[in-house]
Amino acid sequence: MVLDGIVSSPLRRQALKKQWEELGSCSTVIQRHRYLLTALALLAFLCTVYLYFAVTLGDRHSSCYGLAGKDKAMCQLRVVQVISKGKLKFF
Repeated sequence: MVLDGIVSSPLRRQALKKQWEELGSCSTVIQRHRYLLTALALLAFLCTVYLYFAVTLGDRHSSCYGLAGKDKAMCQLRVVQVISKGKLKFF
């Protein structure tokens, strides 16, 4: 195909080899992109903390919090029925 000819051409291979050599070692790449890597690590940490609190504290604000057994099951059933009828109100 035409693409095979473009990718495998000697000039293209030389250009790719030159780009790879200019990239340098892993330590060079890390030094060049330290800001981006730091921002990515911070973002991953903050997302992890957010998800932790969303999972652990998220259920406390529901109307069924604190109930157990049959009462909780009936409450959850009522919540599902309200949602399915489209009568859920967002404040």
